[in-house]
Amino acid sequence: MSAASNYLEDKLLDHTLNFGNGSLTANSGAGYTPPATVYVALFADSGSAASAALESGTNSTSGTGNWGFYEVKTSGSTNYARQSISFGAAGSSGGNAVGTIKTDGTVSFPVAGADYETNGTTGNVITHIAILDASTSGNVLFYGALTTSKTVSNGDQFTISSGNLSISLA
Repeated sequence: MSAASNYLEDKLLDHTLNFGNGSLTANSGAGYTPPATVYVALFADSGSAASAALESGTNSTSGTGNWGFYEVKTSGSTNYARQSISFGAAGSSGGNAVGTIKTDGTVSFPVAGADYETNGTTGNVITHIAILDASTSGNVLFYGALTTSKTVSNGDQFTISSGNLSISLA
């Protein structure tokens, strides 16, 4: 995964280049305060619309331009919920390539009580994941398409093994 959302790109640029040089004052809202916990979310889409929606940013479920339209529903009997995720040290100090960070633990979603579905009824084939700053609603930080899509039907469990999710800044 190497795509940062527009939201995160702007926050990181402001934080890195404006926050400390006097052009912005502390607590002005322009700097970036990282969340204490980040969450991984699952998305279903048969085309490229989910990527475009995750890049641009609104979490509304009202239509195809909104990432909430593609996220697996938390209502009903699917048992879906975003899961907290943690990462090891970035770069060579963490045993990674420079500019890369990987998960340091396995993340298991609850066993599906029904076929996964989305608000946009885009199906139960998980095609994208995203890292968000909240367990519900919130902002997309990073997102990407899965190398291999995964169908999640009643009784299945979606799992991300330790070290198998990496994020790179290019």
